[in-house]
Amino acid sequence: MISKKILMGGLSSLLLASSLFGAKVTALKTNLAEETFQMLIVNGILEKMGHEVVSTNDVNYDIAFQTIANNANSEDVYYIASMWDPLHNSKLEALGGDKSIVTYDNFISNCAQGYLIDKKTADKYNIKYYNDLKKPEIAKLFDTDANGKANLTGCNSGWGCEKVIEHQLDAYNLRDTVEHNQGEYSALIANTIANYKTGKPILYYTWTPYWVSGKLVPGKDVVFLQVTHSANPNTSSTKLSNGADYGFNVNNQRIASNTSVKEKHKDIAKLFDIVKIDVNDVSGQNMLMSNGQNKEKDIQRHAKLWLEKNSAKVDSWIKEANAAK
Repeated sequence: MISKKILMGGLSSLLLASSLFGAKVTALKTNLAEETFQMLIVNGILEKMGHEVVSTNDVNYDIAFQTIANNANSEDVYYIASMWDPLHNSKLEALGGDKSIVTYDNFISNCAQGYLIDKKTADKYNIKYYNDLKKPEIAKLFDTDANGKANLTGCNSGWGCEKVIEHQLDAYNLRDTVEHNQGEYSALIANTIANYKTGKPILYYTWTPYWVSGKLVPGKDVVFLQVTHSANPNTSSTKLSNGADYGFNVNNQRIASNTSVKEKHKDIAKLFDIVKIDVNDVSGQNMLMSNGQNKEKDIQRHAKLWLEKNSAKVDSWIKEANAAK
């Protein structure tokens, strides 16, 4: 008969052994290449903590969130580094909310978004509001396919911003004068920038952090359009404290993971709560990508350099995370 002492000793050894091995972590890589940088930074820190990390091939947000929800109670870790709050909140709620997916403190703060037009056209025709496009003579200025409607460079199908844009086309009665151009955003915005360079009026949606605002500088080359009143399906009001209203909330990017992480991997949960990247660091890296440094090895190099430059900060995060075990 096995003695209690031997049994307890064996159990202690198993627990000790399990603590020596890191968790299995799957990072859900979105199909927006400009979000890879921040994911690689988190992956790099997790690996420094001794965890085994793999990244998926490119997936859209819906598949990423569904994968996390499907593994709500898993022993392993599934996470996405770019959950936009509040833009993606309804997606998480539809999958069971905190019972399936949990989010952490702000990872990248103050991510702005909205509609912009070229400054030359804005000044010439005194266009200040998105709602101004209800006027056929104004909308026609941004018509690129000769159908009489303004062509808005918009969001990929399935992105959170698609829901807002489509909602606002109805809320502001713009269906008859504005056409939401959808497809692969990177190709659409490249064509928009090319039109700007030839002097044509442009109308587009974009966000920060992203490289577009480095190519088309707000206030210099382009201007944000305001809206006359809030009409956002994700919130009651988008008005800022200074009274301006650009139709979209200022978002924060958060890390989202399967719910079980908070109990089964407290060190990782702690890291997800405390890791931070400045929005300007991401914008700067995105600009490098737009200037040709956009291959996988380039983005990996960018992330490695960021980790080296911020090594003291990273070490402090790891120390705090490990203390939470």
